[in-house]
Amino acid sequence: MSSLERLEATIASRLNASPETSYVAKLNSKGLGKIAQKVGEEATETVIAAISGSEKELVSESADLLMHLIILLQAKGVPLERVYAELERRAGVSGLEEKASRSE
Repeated sequence: MSSLERLEATIASRLNASPETSYVAKLNSKGLGKIAQKVGEEATETVIAAISGSEKELVSESADLLMHLIILLQAKGVPLERVYAELERRAGVSGLEEKASRSE
């Protein structure tokens, strides 16, 4: 089991726990909009760290972003395996070709 898969399992087990005992449950109790907002905030912080921060800051913000993205996926009932499958589908395909295929 990869680190991301372990994180997904932990998040799944905490999603509906008591908001007083779990950050994941507390965020989930605020609804999908708040979770999505948090993903956006973490994405922005990751970009800022990439541009003007240290490698340590970039790694830390990237971990926060991945965690919040997995919370969002779990809240929507989308297993990480679906994301893995999509990445696998795209393997070996030019990014330009893949992007062009979405507009067809």
